[in-house]
Amino acid sequence: VQMVQSGAELRNPGASVKVSCKASGYMFTSYDIDWVRQAPGQGHEWMGRIDPEDGGTKYAQKFQDRVTFTADTSTSTAYVELTSLRSDDTAVYYCDAWTAGPPFRNYWGQGTQVTVSS
Repeated sequence: VQMVQSGAELRNPGASVKVSCKASGYMFTSYDIDWVRQAPGQGHEWMGRIDPEDGGTKYAQKFQDRVTFTADTSTSTAYVELTSLRSDDTAVYYCDAWTAGPPFRNYWGQGTQVTVSS
């Protein structure tokens, strides 16, 4: 299984960013995908989840007015788009494909650095 994310991004405050996560090695629709970020010096912060099978989403309250998750089953790729970027959105963004099984399994992408700076 591989989860390959898009490359680093640099954005100005107020802009938007879209990060991709391409999955391979498993049936894309059988695992949910969580998006998690880690700001410098901070722990992991859960942003939400998408079910690629039906496109159903769940957003953390903190992000729900600025974030959109999508999944393209034709290319086995998940996306997170974050709008109205602020400097405190600077972080490494990760996708995490998981299934409760049993057994529980999960697979992380390598992370995408997003830097918001003027």
